[in-house]
Order: sequence, then C-alpha cells, then structure tokens
Amino acid sequence: MRLRSLTLAAASGAALLAAGLMPAHALANPAPTAAPKAAQEGSVSAADLLAKVKSCSQISNGKYKTDDETSATVPVCGKNGAVFWKADMDIDCDGQRTTNCNEDRDPWYQDDTAFHQSDGKPLKSESLPYVVVPSSSSIWKYSDYGIKGGGVVAVIYDNKVEYAVVGDTGPTKIIGEASYATAKALGIDPDPATGGADSGVTYILFKDSKASPIESHSAAVSLGDQLAKQFIANN
Repeated sequence: MRLRSLTLAAASGAALLAAGLMPAHALANPAPTAAPKAAQEGSVSAADLLAKVKSCSQISNGKYKTDDETSATVPVCGKNGAVFWKADMDIDCDGQRTTNCNEDRDPWYQDDTAFHQSDGKPLKSESLPYVVVPSSSSIWKYSDYGIKGGGVVAVIYDNKVEYAVVGDTGPTKIIGEASYATAKALGIDPDPATGGADSGVTYILFKDSKASPIESHSAAVSLGDQLAKQFIANN
C-alpha cells in the first residue's frame, strides 16, 4: 500500500544528491537494464481503445491529484463495462523484494501490496504488471463500481497497450501509479526513484473482471483481450 507520492522532479533531485555520494565506478557502470519489450498485447489497438474514451462522464465525487504538489484535475470516468482515467505514471515498487524493487532502490519501498498472490505472498512489482487504485474515500470508492483486486486493466501509453491487474492501493487523493513491470513494458523508465511518466497514460479498468490467478500475466492478457473487444463493441 502506497502512502506517499512525490513529483518526479523532486524524486529525481533526491536521487541526484544520492548519486553525488556514490563511487565513480558506480556512476560509470550503472546496473544493466533489459530493453523494454514491445507492448502491443492482444488484438485491440491503442487507437481503437482511445477512441472510446475521448469524453468523460465523471463518476467520482471530485478529482484527483497526480502528485502531492499538483492541483486536483483528474476525474474517474464511467463507460459501459469499465471505468477510466487519464493521468501520469508513478512507479510502485512495493511487494516482494527483487533486484530492482527493494529499500536500496526505492526510498519509499514497502514489502507488501494490498492484494496478494494465490499463495498469500505479496505481488512482485518487478515482474508483474499491476496498477494502483486510490484507496476508498469520499472522492471515489472503487469497489462500488465492480473494481477489485486482480481486476483487469488496459494501460495505454505512446500507442502501446499493456494489460495489467489491479494490484495495490494508494493515497486517497492521488491517482496515476503502476508497477515496475508495467512501466518497463510500455517503454517508461521504471526506476522507482527517478522514473515514470509525467502525463499521457490512460488506464481502462474493466468492471467485474478478475485474472486468475492474480499473478498470471498471461491470464490477464487473455481475459483483457476479450474484455477490450467487448468494450469496443459496447461503447
């Protein structure tokens, strides 16, 4: 569960200060990262999905901030069979400790997620594409709209589609966050301290859906493709 959110610029500044204390060889030889995979999952294009979310029928009682210091400008919108929002992407590296998601890489790291794998363990941000929803509040209560842990989400950025699951909850007044794996698949810098995208990310959450088991990305992609086709047909 995420209890913080800083602007990417502030996080970057902190990282740069920390980098000044690092040995020269660490700066010259940063940890290798794999090139992001091509993220066009399923058969429904980003353009077709985006065409259905051009207008917003607001279902939230207010709007969300994308970061602590910004104004509240992001509504949650309703469509047939889904809810959606357009925001930024901060990186949630919470859950199981891995090479890139741990206390050393993420200043705000927490070793748990709101929703768990089928074996009871927290989710694994580095390898599982998941999305963070705002914790329930007077602004919006996600469970009232058929959104639950393991629910399938189409995340769209730079004309790419990545299917993810609802995996964690965040602050009650902030929106726009996803796992390390989600960002990486979409070509967004997944670094939890300095990465993310300032804008341009669309999140379409399909109502009453659930990938089973939650940790199976292939299950999310298979179900997501079916739901995306239905979404196109019904809107």
